[in-house]
Amino acid sequence: MLAEILEQVLAGKRIDTVEALQLFENADLSDLALAATTARNRHNAPDRVSYVVDRNVNYTDICNVYCTFCAFYHRPGDSKGYVLTREQLQKKAEETKALGGTGFLLQGGVNPDLPWDYYLNLVRFLHDEMGLWVHGFSPVEIHMMAKLSQQTLQATLLDLRSAGLGSIPGGGAEILVDRIRKKIAPLKGGPDQWLDVMEAAHEVGLATTGTMMFGIGETLAERVEHFHVLREQQDRALARANGGGHTAFVAWPFQSGNTVWEGKIPKPTDAEYLRTIAIARIFLDNFPHIQSSWVTMGRKTGQLALQYGCDDMGSLMLEENVVSAAGTCYTVNRDEMNRLIRSAGYAPWQRDNVYGVV
Repeated sequence: MLAEILEQVLAGKRIDTVEALQLFENADLSDLALAATTARNRHNAPDRVSYVVDRNVNYTDICNVYCTFCAFYHRPGDSKGYVLTREQLQKKAEETKALGGTGFLLQGGVNPDLPWDYYLNLVRFLHDEMGLWVHGFSPVEIHMMAKLSQQTLQATLLDLRSAGLGSIPGGGAEILVDRIRKKIAPLKGGPDQWLDVMEAAHEVGLATTGTMMFGIGETLAERVEHFHVLREQQDRALARANGGGHTAFVAWPFQSGNTVWEGKIPKPTDAEYLRTIAIARIFLDNFPHIQSSWVTMGRKTGQLALQYGCDDMGSLMLEENVVSAAGTCYTVNRDEMNRLIRSAGYAPWQRDNVYGVV
């Protein structure tokens, strides 16, 4: 059975959820590496690996969703919470551009004290005045903005795009299964809330990223279910042929430090991460790119992921606050990133947030 499934993958045939679960549970890592690399090379030049120079900017850490896995947020009214000033944003933008950066990955908490105009003006400032690509706002934030604007998701996204929003990151997907989301983030809404925003973005022609945070009590079957809903959504996006759709998929293991889950859930191993990312590359046959999560896994495992289906090393992470709040913090500069990619046997190339060449 396993040999037949692997032969299907090597031949470029789509596998179903039952077959994916078989691979997850039983396939040797070496076989997954070969199958995932074959799938990777159908989408990308086999000898090249990309990365982006951008900055993860959290414009506010005030949030009323209270996810149990988050070590970053402060509650509304907490004096320790913040909203970045225009001057702080400008300084971060100037530093980013001076280092060859092209954009901001812009996310914050769900801050009930900020009006709709704040977000439009924030995007206009970064795009028009600072000349940065804005890869911005997680679906839960966009749902809040739709309520503030008293418009549909599509109309809200069109307003944001007119202001300068370039693309949408996939933050907040976690595991797109009701059972898990109710357990870890009951106020965030079920899978449909995340999927509805991404669907609306694709309908208006915006590019997005698919993500998964795993290792928080889900089963392997639930990971496969997560892959399945993303693949179905991408099928619909590609059928529209309007420029909308997921450009890439990135998965990372839950970081439990400084959360209520610390010590209660075993941290996924490097082998489990590599198995998960390889299955993602094999199953998500309509996603052009898969990112390595060296930020959570470290440089060596980040490099090794390039042998398990990844063609992209993600961001240089000129700034990162959320993962580091949970006690995990890996950083590299541009020279180090180039060395990491070259020493893994690939030619590095710098991309923008939608995989254009810089």
